[in-house]
Amino acid sequence: MTVGLTVTHRRYVPYSHAHYGGALVDGAYVLGMFGDVATEVCIRTDADEGLFASYDDVQFRAPVRAGDVLEATAVVVAAGRRSRRLEFTARVVCRADPERGPSAARVLDEPIVVVTATGTVVVPPPGT
Repeated sequence: MTVGLTVTHRRYVPYSHAHYGGALVDGAYVLGMFGDVATEVCIRTDADEGLFASYDDVQFRAPVRAGDVLEATAVVVAAGRRSRRLEFTARVVCRADPERGPSAARVLDEPIVVVTATGTVVVPPPGT
């Protein structure tokens, strides 16, 4: 079944991706993760990597910092003949804790939702 399929990726955000003061990471980093989970959705549903057609909405809700562990999830909420509508959520599940030491980090009691989005992917017609 396509609708309801959920794919989740986790990734550590390296300090080399810090782009702004305070070790902030640009929003495009999370959008890249959304593209990766969307690709896996297409592979699982259609045995093809598919193409990202559009975002309908992107909300940057909290900062992403170097040293975070991000979890990006895509859920298929609608499926047409060649299109799949996806809802995306990115959460910080672990965060660096430099006040305790240069390599200290912690697992968050409650993940922080940092980005939400909706978008559409398309796949080739069946049999092509």
